[in-house]
Amino acid sequence: MTAYVLTIVFLLLLAPLLLSFIKMIKMILLFKKPVSIFQGYRNFSKLMEKETIISEESSSMTRYAPFLVLSPLLVTMFFLPPVVQGAFYVSFVDAFTITGLISLSTFFLMLLGLDSASAFGGMGSSREAFIAALVEPAMVLTIFSVSMMAGDLGVGQAGVNLAAHFPKEHMASFLFAGISFYILLLAENGRIPIDNPETHLELTMVHEAMILDLTGIYLALVESASSVKFVIFASLFVSLFVPFGLEYAAPVAGFLFVLKLFAVALSVAILEVSTAKLRLFKVPNLLGIAIVFAFLSLITFYVLGA
Repeated sequence: MTAYVLTIVFLLLLAPLLLSFIKMIKMILLFKKPVSIFQGYRNFSKLMEKETIISEESSSMTRYAPFLVLSPLLVTMFFLPPVVQGAFYVSFVDAFTITGLISLSTFFLMLLGLDSASAFGGMGSSREAFIAALVEPAMVLTIFSVSMMAGDLGVGQAGVNLAAHFPKEHMASFLFAGISFYILLLAENGRIPIDNPETHLELTMVHEAMILDLTGIYLALVESASSVKFVIFASLFVSLFVPFGLEYAAPVAGFLFVLKLFAVALSVAILEVSTAKLRLFKVPNLLGIAIVFAFLSLITFYVLGA
């Protein structure tokens, strides 16, 4: 139980570091002076000290929504596959529960954008709903497919089973599911080519449009939720699709897990530097590919057994 709590706290502390690492790598690859890898912690501390200003047009939802955006993601942290051996986990949580909690956070974020009573907030919420409607079915199918290959519908137990016995006989299905989930990781976290988290241009922003009117502690909470969501998706990706290292001693297993998280962050940074953002109406084409690969994973597993 102690290892379980410590890993959750460690992942929460690691979350801002991963996003700062992505920004640092991007700036290095673009031959710019890189930001500090600890910039995420500095931003959080600055926002906590700033004055909180709320629009007169907004309702009490603006005061509650930042907490409601973060809360489902914190609950999801307790349902992730274990990082080290012996760590307690909740084995009955399946693909629908994980997807539902993440979608609940997105729902409150969309309410927050609508409550700002600005054109930008409504536009961002509309675009987020458009993307989420395509992401959620693909995510359920992908996690369900991997769980079936692992022999257990519980996400936590699936991660343990995959680490103990990797399904080499289902490599094709596994590869299809991995491609699908990586696309979903980019979409749910607002990364290029789906969204650009570093822009405030009207034609391109989605996530930033919903939080444009936030300041102080409310902005700090929403930014923290973004970093927590990324570490959730990165943890699911490395636990389900790169499931090695759990058999080692706790320090080695923990180090390997963190190394895999930074490898995922590095791949995201390289992809963002080498890829342009898609037009909004071309986003369904990419997310459609994720849905197709998720279906292919299930069909290949059930029909061909590969």
